[in-house]
Amino acid sequence: MKEISESDHKKNTHTIGRLVEIAQQWYDQISDGEIPSIRLPTRTKQNIAYDEASDVWKYGEKESTRAATTARGATHLLKMAYTIGFLKEQLLQNRSSTLREMYYISESWKKAKFTAQDESNYLVEDLEIVTHVEREAFHLRPEEDGASIFGPLRLRETTRRGIREIHCRDDVGEAGYSIPNNVASVDLIDHDAKFVIAMETGGMYARLQENGFDEEFNAILVHLKGQPARSTRRMLKKLNEELKLPILIFTDGDPWSYRIYASVAYGSIKSAHMSELLATPAAQFVGVQPSDIRDYDLPADTLSEQDIAALKAELTDPRFATDYWREQINLQLSMGLKSEQQAFAARGLDFVTGEYLPKRLREMGVV
Repeated sequence: MKEISESDHKKNTHTIGRLVEIAQQWYDQISDGEIPSIRLPTRTKQNIAYDEASDVWKYGEKESTRAATTARGATHLLKMAYTIGFLKEQLLQNRSSTLREMYYISESWKKAKFTAQDESNYLVEDLEIVTHVEREAFHLRPEEDGASIFGPLRLRETTRRGIREIHCRDDVGEAGYSIPNNVASVDLIDHDAKFVIAMETGGMYARLQENGFDEEFNAILVHLKGQPARSTRRMLKKLNEELKLPILIFTDGDPWSYRIYASVAYGSIKSAHMSELLATPAAQFVGVQPSDIRDYDLPADTLSEQDIAALKAELTDPRFATDYWREQINLQLSMGLKSEQQAFAARGLDFVTGEYLPKRLREMGVV
């Protein structure tokens, strides 16, 4: 067992207490002659509501009950009980594991073993909702890495091997600084940045680096690596709240990429219970806009049936319920086209940093 600080011991004890409360509830229900059950918010887009106090989207009042009234319901509670036991022991030993490792560990849980990775992930999210504790406090981490950061930012990271200070341009290679799973271990020291621009693709991240966009515009570059990991979203929120930097999201011009922006700005439907920790309501969408495809005559592909269905779904998604998004989505449906970030290269390798982004950022009042 690794040595543990007093503060970490208190955190682990608190988390264990929250988890054990669930089992205690079932024990009390059985003692009172009741069938054990647990109530959870309905996790659909029809049950997310705007919270004015936090300026993010959260789960609404609709709930569903998981109860041992059926074999399926009883099995779900059994799996939750085994998971609570596993997490309690992990915290007592001050160990950690990945979500994937927990899935394989469940192989020895007999009837409580998970049938798929998605099932175990979903159950962990259920535990987050019930306990009001994020999975990082369970000492669970995802397989995927966080995003990369490159630019005029100095930070301090506390690791198991000590504390280190890093400048995210001077002390790293072109890959940048890799955001750790636990963003709470990072302190932002100082910066010379005017804004943060977070990009969906590695190609655009590299293009802005090569063209010196970070130096010319005093910008912190972030590679989202597609749909951003939780740690990435937490870091963007941290940069916005602590350093008061504008957060700009630059993605491909398709419905799936618009959801990347929505997850950063408002939170995702599957993690709406964590929106206050993860969402950055002040984040702004740069592009690629459907109007950019038209105005710049960008190389484009025809929308697939899945794309069209996704765009129509976004018209009913409360996160896109603004005049701007309705106008852009309807324009895209009428054009029947989508385009990638790197399509700007058709106008030259310097076009995106020399013309498109400066003009767009001036329109947005960023520069």
